Amino acid sequence: MFAKFIAYFLTASNFVLTDAAESIVNVVASSFAFFSIYLSSLPRDENHPYGHGKVEFFSVFIEGALIGIAGIMIIIKSTYSIFHPTAIHDLLLGATIIGITGLINGALGYYMIRKGKELRSITVEADGHHLLTDTVTSIGLVVGLLLIHFTKILWLDSALSIAVGLYIVFTGYKLVRRSVGGLMDETDFQLVNNLLKVLSDKRKDEWIDIHNLRAQKYGNELHIDCHLTLPNYFDLIRVHEEVSLVDKMINSEAGIKTELFIHTDPCLPDCCHYCSMPNCPIRSEPKRIEIEWTLDKVMPNKKHFE
Repeated sequence: MFAKFIAYFLTASNFVLTDAAESIVNVVASSFAFFSIYLSSLPRDENHPYGHGKVEFFSVFIEGALIGIAGIMIIIKSTYSIFHPTAIHDLLLGATIIGITGLINGALGYYMIRKGKELRSITVEADGHHLLTDTVTSIGLVVGLLLIHFTKILWLDSALSIAVGLYIVFTGYKLVRRSVGGLMDETDFQLVNNLLKVLSDKRKDEWIDIHNLRAQKYGNELHIDCHLTLPNYFDLIRVHEEVSLVDKMINSEAGIKTELFIHTDPCLPDCCHYCSMPNCPIRSEPKRIEIEWTLDKVMPNKKHFE
């Protein structure tokens, strides 16, 4: 941030100021992100039975909002400068400084995105995307400064600043949209599909169907509710064993720490035509079809035959 403001004072370029202003957002947003990661790592308590992971969505919301505000301010300042231009100078030196900071931010952003996915932290990943956005704008900035230097077209300084400001606003919108979706428990379809793949690959004959499946993310943990249909002649011990097997399988195969609340349903005669249970003593008809566990099958609150 300090390097970019030095570049601005050297050049007096609005284009450089756009990058410097966004760096203020980087510092403020990352400070809040640091605090939110600390909160999300705290253990569950009486007031927060699902943990503190939701705070990460607030962090991403604030980061996205700050980015959007910075983009709007850049657009306003640059629009004003089109009609009231100021002299700019030392563009090659400014481009060099911005280029170095962009490379540093790019390396850090790539590392944070990789660690965010590994740790299942939306805050770390969002901050990494923010830094990569900063790198993209820095590359555009260097190209723009060189263009202004060699063409001597001064109004390009403000015009390019407006273009970068619009890009920054769009980036802020995407972060806000993602955070609101998380706070409202919007379904992460990619995550649910990954879980269904694990369940389908390891599916047992005893697991007749799964329905009413819902997934909620709390920080780096996942909470799943679902109904599991089992043969109605299983005793309570066998039911508990099957439920525990599903729990262990998801936690070992899905790649994310998961808490499961599984409600068990007894099978009905109408389940027989898609049930694979061998030597079933109560089967009323042979198996006729194979029903894949897809989103449209497992999310509704009804057995597959209904």
